[in-house]
Amino acid sequence: MEESDMITRIWQAWTTPENADPYETLLTGTIFPAIRAKRIDGLKTMELLRREAGDEVEFVVLLRFADLDSIREMAGADAEAAFVPDIARKVLKRFEDRARHFDSRFHSIPAKVMTDG
Repeated sequence: MEESDMITRIWQAWTTPENADPYETLLTGTIFPAIRAKRIDGLKTMELLRREAGDEVEFVVLLRFADLDSIREMAGADAEAAFVPDIARKVLKRFEDRARHFDSRFHSIPAKVMTDG
């Protein structure tokens, strides 16, 4: 077990099943690389979650930062404002206008279990 001194930024968006793959490609091929290109020292990890939800596909973006200043370096003075480029708005059904920030209280990577199969 280890304690974590990170802040996790959580943001959600929903799209149609037809637009899910194009949106995922936009995130992983354009938007995430653009965030990485800013070379924010306090940006620790980026994670994308996806699930089918009836007639929608839900995406959750988790960005982990060292501190609030690092988030502001990415997002601007209003750290909770969601940044949704026009190209993304064209394929999304709906999205959160505000990101949420949580103190990451615990993070652990489980030890690899070895077996003699």
